[in-house]
Amino acid sequence: MTFSIVARSADGASWGVAVASKFLAVGSAVPAAAAGVGAIATQAYANTSYKRLGLAALAEGLTAQQTLDRLLDADDGRDDRQVGIVDAQGGSATFTGSACYAWAGGRSGAGYAIQGNILTGSGVVDAMEAAWLGSDASLPLAALLLAALTAGDGAGGDSRGRQSAAVLVVKAGAGYGGFDDVAVDLRVDDHAQPVLELARLLDLNDLYLTASTDAERVAVTPELRTELEQRAVALGHRDFASWVGSENYEMRVADDLTWVDSRVLSIIRGD
Repeated sequence: MTFSIVARSADGASWGVAVASKFLAVGSAVPAAAAGVGAIATQAYANTSYKRLGLAALAEGLTAQQTLDRLLDADDGRDDRQVGIVDAQGGSATFTGSACYAWAGGRSGAGYAIQGNILTGSGVVDAMEAAWLGSDASLPLAALLLAALTAGDGAGGDSRGRQSAAVLVVKAGAGYGGFDDVAVDLRVDDHAQPVLELARLLDLNDLYLTASTDAERVAVTPELRTELEQRAVALGHRDFASWVGSENYEMRVADDLTWVDSRVLSIIRGD
């Protein structure tokens, strides 16, 4: 009922899962990840305890394959399970139980595991693997995972249709304000085009919850500062700082207003 990709970034700093399914709120059941530990997708007749137990095994230092073996050995329902795991070093493992509904299967390689069941055919995971291997590895992991998920969706995806999708990415200190490791945690629980909606949300996540790069920063001259203040007041705010706070752009404007993100500048100008 699901197709997913579990992966580690090429720089070894991020781990994540992207998943889509004809199933309500698939993001609540399938993905799990921990920075510096690894990531897991548990699906088909999902044993959700695999997330907790699997991450614990990876944290002990077990490889992806060793973790998978431990999980399956302890589970009498293993024939109904489908699992993908990537460990801290980028080792991967994928498993499809003999009782999973066709088409079901997976692909794995250095840093990734792709799997799906009740799919339109093997072309779904083939397309996902090709997209993953053909993407620019320097891009953020969430973008790479979404590219693979989009390819699988375009190749037919779940044979029953579409309903939900999710992406989860972890990286040390990458959470909001640096207080946790959750870089991206987005879910589309019920939607006619969940993968497309997930892409829209990921773009918003980038705008609101990631810091501006040097290339995105526009130096604020005295003239630009005056313009920003005037535009904010015209929009009904006390000043530009209050507009930034009300719109949640704190991560894309310097505290001392020495620079402003180019996208934020376009937004306040109404471009």
